[in-house]
Amino acid sequence: MFDLEEQEKIDAIKRFWKQYGHAIIAGAVVLVIGFGGMQGWNHYQRMQVEHASILFSSLEDAVRKNDVIEIRNVGAQVIERYGRTAYGPMAALIMAKTNHENGDLDSAAAQLRWAVDRARDQDVKLLARLRLAGVLLDKGEHAEALQLLDVKTTDAYVAVFADMRGDLLVAEGRLNEARAAYRLALEKVSEQSQWRNVVQIKLDALGNPQ
Repeated sequence: MFDLEEQEKIDAIKRFWKQYGHAIIAGAVVLVIGFGGMQGWNHYQRMQVEHASILFSSLEDAVRKNDVIEIRNVGAQVIERYGRTAYGPMAALIMAKTNHENGDLDSAAAQLRWAVDRARDQDVKLLARLRLAGVLLDKGEHAEALQLLDVKTTDAYVAVFADMRGDLLVAEGRLNEARAAYRLALEKVSEQSQWRNVVQIKLDALGNPQ
């Protein structure tokens, strides 16, 4: 009786394997390939970040030396090779600052727009928006700059966004709105901040509302 039961179990397993064996093997292969692919992708991502970090260090060295040509060259390499990593938008910010300081407003604006679109870190994205608004102020493109600032920010950026908005509104001749923006900046900025005095000077320069 025992042998018969054992044989029936063996025969059932054989029938099951004959019917479903290929599907099970195929599923297992897909699972193994999928797991291996995931492991390979994670390894690739880690290597990308490591390589980007090394190249970004070279960019920081160029900044310390104030080597404008090297900043542009290395920054472009970071963006081209590792634009999908967090280092890409940060390199764009550095290049934009260099180009802005050297009078190349169009390149600075293009790099900052790229950073706004690509940055995943909220602080980096907000900083790119703020700096782009400043570049557009210098270019006389006030409407686009004001639109850029019309977003929800973290607490750390409320004051600087309000201050930049005030600058743009002054340029537009909308002085009452500018006063309100500067007052908001003063309300949000730390009492110990030296920048507070700058905002106060701007507000005082506007005089009393007409």
